[in-house]
Amino acid sequence: MSFDPLARWYSKLEWLSAGELLQRARVAYLNELIGRRRIVSVGEGHGRFAEACLRQLPDAQLTCVEASAGMRAQAVRRLGASDRRVRWLAGDVRNVTLEGPYEAVVTCFVLDCFSPTELDEVIDRLAAAAAPDAVWLIADFAIPRAPGWARARARTAHAVMYAFFHHSTAMSAKRLTPPDRALARNGFTLVGRRHFDWGLVQADCWRRVSTSV
Repeated sequence: MSFDPLARWYSKLEWLSAGELLQRARVAYLNELIGRRRIVSVGEGHGRFAEACLRQLPDAQLTCVEASAGMRAQAVRRLGASDRRVRWLAGDVRNVTLEGPYEAVVTCFVLDCFSPTELDEVIDRLAAAAAPDAVWLIADFAIPRAPGWARARARTAHAVMYAFFHHSTAMSAKRLTPPDRALARNGFTLVGRRHFDWGLVQADCWRRVSTSV
């Protein structure tokens, strides 16, 4: 899977297809990171979450994991190559060295790229690198549970998106796998969920409760 073929055009594609919708989901729970310094953003892409995070949390030390060289180049151009608050890990999150514990984990529009087996592996690995009281923010596409036009619309949109990204990036996932069970298995509890665009996009805030005395 490589987003390099799309990197140069990704920002324009996002704007043309969704406007500011995805960015609103990315930053929906950004305030939950106030006071947390060691943050890891996986699948940072073109840097829009990182840009907002560093603007609002000037003391944050942000580790960005991104496999695509093209997307990293777009992000560095956006953020500035000299910003020492950002550390880049080039590679698949399943293979890079994660230097936790991280006080917060952020996954924006990346978990939907993995098959069910891959998703379990990714979440288990990130959870192992997260602090006992870590916050996990997620922004991703979703399918409404209730039957009706919104669910039918979302399913059609997903089919189009997965076909496009499978062709463009060789993405292995063929459908959306919700991460909820894997997160709960790793000690995270859902504390906030917001829906956008009639349920097509979803933002989550999960929190792990420390059991240490």
